Amino acid sequence: MTGSHSALFFDLDGTLTDSSAGIVGSLRHAIARAGIPVPDDDLNWLIGPPIRNSLAALVGEDREEQVFAYYRERYDEQGWRENAPYDGIRELLERITARGFPAYVATAKPTVFAKRILEHFDLSRYFIDVFGSELDGTRTRKDELLSWARATMNMDGPGVMIGDRRYDIEAARANGLHAVGVTWGFGSRDELEQAGADTIIDEPAALDSVLAPA
Repeated sequence: MTGSHSALFFDLDGTLTDSSAGIVGSLRHAIARAGIPVPDDDLNWLIGPPIRNSLAALVGEDREEQVFAYYRERYDEQGWRENAPYDGIRELLERITARGFPAYVATAKPTVFAKRILEHFDLSRYFIDVFGSELDGTRTRKDELLSWARATMNMDGPGVMIGDRRYDIEAARANGLHAVGVTWGFGSRDELEQAGADTIIDEPAALDSVLAPA
């Protein structure tokens, strides 16, 4: 159980919205445009950590920057729209707001894209602020991002990080937050358990039981 009125930090991709179509579609477009054979396998493993950090393993260090530029171009044009809130998320956010929990978004995605997505899907009204990275790659590490967010907020009270990948869980633990892993995103239960999640939930409605009465 978390403390009353704990600050809640939500990851975006894989937690609030299913962003796979836009991210993977933009990646496949970028790889093909660079003249590199497009992998047939599932590329969802690339969602979670910063895309730029994972591309070298996929296309080689010599092509990484070119592919990333093509990826960013398509994602900026249309990829961010190829997205949808998960079932039950809007209702969850309504309940959290009604109960008085201060909610924030903490994502390695650039803030400009995160805000655009939240506004497009009418989710921004549920969050006090959005903490993301910069286009130049600043604050793409989740532990550093959360530390910066807490410092920006002058936060010294209880908090919860809710996310679908080990990066969210590890960042929560590094910052003294209760780590809630969600299984409807891009990470597995095993990944979340091995990262040390305090709680793992299988549907948005299950978060209600994790939060103490506010």
